[in-house]
Amino acid sequence: MTSFDALETRSQDKREADQAKLLRARLAGITVAPDAWRAAAAEVRTAADLVKLPVLRKSELGEWQKARPPFGGVEVGKVTHVFQSPGPIYEPGRIDGDWFRMGRFLHAAGIGSEDVVQNCFGYHLTPAGHMFESGAHAVGAKVLPAGTGQTELQVTAARDVGTTAYAGTPDYLKIILEKADEMGVSLGITKAAVGGGALFPSLREWYIARGISCLQCYATADLGNIAYESPAMEGMILDEGVIVEIVTPGTGDPVAPGDVGEVVVTALNPDYPLVRFATGDLSAFMKGQSPCGRTNRRIKGWMGRADQTTKIKGMFVRPEQVAALVAQHDEIGKARVIARREGEQDQMTVQIESPSSDVDGYAASVASLLKLKGTVEIHAPGSLPRDGLVIEDQRTYD
Repeated sequence: MTSFDALETRSQDKREADQAKLLRARLAGITVAPDAWRAAAAEVRTAADLVKLPVLRKSELGEWQKARPPFGGVEVGKVTHVFQSPGPIYEPGRIDGDWFRMGRFLHAAGIGSEDVVQNCFGYHLTPAGHMFESGAHAVGAKVLPAGTGQTELQVTAARDVGTTAYAGTPDYLKIILEKADEMGVSLGITKAAVGGGALFPSLREWYIARGISCLQCYATADLGNIAYESPAMEGMILDEGVIVEIVTPGTGDPVAPGDVGEVVVTALNPDYPLVRFATGDLSAFMKGQSPCGRTNRRIKGWMGRADQTTKIKGMFVRPEQVAALVAQHDEIGKARVIARREGEQDQMTVQIESPSSDVDGYAASVASLLKLKGTVEIHAPGSLPRDGLVIEDQRTYD
């Protein structure tokens, strides 16, 4: 294995000592927090002491930002960009110097200076496109900033510029390749670095059958890269710039080793040092080290949500968005979002209890409030299950 840097192969004792030093420095630099928080932070000496601090949830951060825009009073360092994610939540960032730490993942995916990366993440408002572009620059690759949509143009551009690697959501590459087949165009893509949704085993096998290696990362707009796959494909290796805890949802207490819990992340980024930031995602630590030679701890990858918030087509759908849909139409008694997989692609169905037959009107509201288009089904009042679910994920990840 050729490592991205020496951090990947240091001993765990060395890593923990180095990260503890950085952690203390980051906590000491936070001066606008409440007195009680800063007093508790002063007692944190190692990552194990982070349990003394409260968990920060995205909903809390959103409220802070409403009260003190744009970043809620969180101390932000040298940044050049402000991004917006659904909520809205505003994230600071930079697009130079691999600020989001994506280069480590792209290197693990085998992408380097000989590659042209077709970056099919969005560049509009959200940071994903910039995250992967800065990572590509960190490994010396050229970038085709393709963004999303216009699949025929994507195919033509990939052929003309000689694209060798893809970055984007797991399923969009399949759409590009199938369009290329339709057009009779042969593409030279042999590597894929994906994120923003689940990489199902059947889809990975489809890519492998076409001679494309496909690895995935776990990253967020707030935190940057959290964990990533290596060619060993045995779990996801933690990034060197974060401290990860697996906790019991709702409590912040660490779970027993190997148990499933909520992923809580402390970013060691001096420009945006989020502390004990709850992702809402479920995962579990794995035993041992990766066979690839990287020595950091591993997690099993994404194993669902700690709440009913669900990622569909790379976008989060939250219970409060479904509630807003119901509130917008007086005649709707209940709504339920169903996430399914059809032909290796996410599909969203919105079931609505209503005496009205206005499918088109409801579809427009779904697109506006959930930020995704989906199939609308109208059901008789009182006919949907009363099981407490407003978002049901019927996809399987085995």
